[in-house]
Amino acid sequence: MKYFVLIPDGMADRPIPAFDGKTPMEKANKPVMDTLASVSRCGTVLNVPTGMVPESDTANLAILSYDPKIYSKGRSPLEAMSLGLSMDPDDTAIRCNVVTLSEDTDVYEDRTIIDHSSGDITTEEAAELVAALNEALPMEGRVLHTGVSYRHCMIWKDADPTYNFERPHDHLGQVIGAFLPKEEDGGAAFLEFMKKGCEVLEHHPVNEARRAKGLRPANSPWLWSPGRKPALPNFAEKWGVKGAVVCAVDLIKGIGVCAGCDIYAVEGATGNYYTNYAGKGQAAIKAFEDGHDFVYVHVEAPDECGHQGEAEQKVSSIEKIDTEVLSPVLDYLRSTGEDFKILCLPDHPTPIEIRTHSPEPVPFFLYDSREEKTGTKFTEACCEAMNDYVPVGSDLLGDVIEK
Repeated sequence: MKYFVLIPDGMADRPIPAFDGKTPMEKANKPVMDTLASVSRCGTVLNVPTGMVPESDTANLAILSYDPKIYSKGRSPLEAMSLGLSMDPDDTAIRCNVVTLSEDTDVYEDRTIIDHSSGDITTEEAAELVAALNEALPMEGRVLHTGVSYRHCMIWKDADPTYNFERPHDHLGQVIGAFLPKEEDGGAAFLEFMKKGCEVLEHHPVNEARRAKGLRPANSPWLWSPGRKPALPNFAEKWGVKGAVVCAVDLIKGIGVCAGCDIYAVEGATGNYYTNYAGKGQAAIKAFEDGHDFVYVHVEAPDECGHQGEAEQKVSSIEKIDTEVLSPVLDYLRSTGEDFKILCLPDHPTPIEIRTHSPEPVPFFLYDSREEKTGTKFTEACCEAMNDYVPVGSDLLGDVIEK
């Protein structure tokens, strides 16, 4: 038996007036998803436990059967693992975005956050900015490491791993003063790094060059999601299958690394709309050919479109996932003559309306090549109408993998 799990990150949404009240999933032309769903078990699942923040680490841990209430230590330690960073027990990993703030005032607190991703800055450009921050703001026990695009990882010895930072993508278009670390609650060192970091980056040659091209500058660091070194039970030992993860973002790679899965990198995979969809499909096929029984493919594009408020591109990203990822993998699995299952679901919604994650249940379909069921169209409303609700996301994989 082979198992293919496809995660179109943030795909679930809410009705959009410009789409005549349809969601992107309802508007998208996704014949493979809809055809499979029509003969699959369909329902909804809650991947984010009540009271937890609807982040991708929480939701993807749940999908992979790791209860977030037990294993979620923040996304940053997982990203550190994906980067191959070593962490001592007293080290705290902290995500550091390079973001775009408005430039209409010299008062840092009065600026507005324009873009949490700095226009999807390239990794090469961001690496120069990370180097500049490390050089200009040295501190013993603190190092900022380059990740992918706007996503970077700070390792900070003895920093508070529970500090309640605000997530930058939650406050797009808002003045940042109310959302910054506070001196009175132990955030003084974090605030100082962000403010001084803005001074370092403001007129850095990389940003001046981006402005000249009409691109958004990455003119401030933004710290969030701290945590200490994570540990997950080995996936193969837990389920008796050899697992592989195909993704572009450090967070998902980190979960895979901690779970003992093999990681398949894809050239041209970016973590945004302009990614190598077909490459991810081919990487999944290669993973199966290499002897993996379980392949987990994560595609970030719908999520980033949700954050940017790009409804048409979100629809397009769903269609590309359908034709360039799911379709070729399905054809391959059918060609092997071996039994297989396909689980497809977003990790969490990222509604265009709010441009950030929301915690409600998401639709799923579970296809079994041995047994066709009476399913439905793969949309939020249709799957909810099937009245098959899984209240604990970390339980769903137990219905997929046969031990």
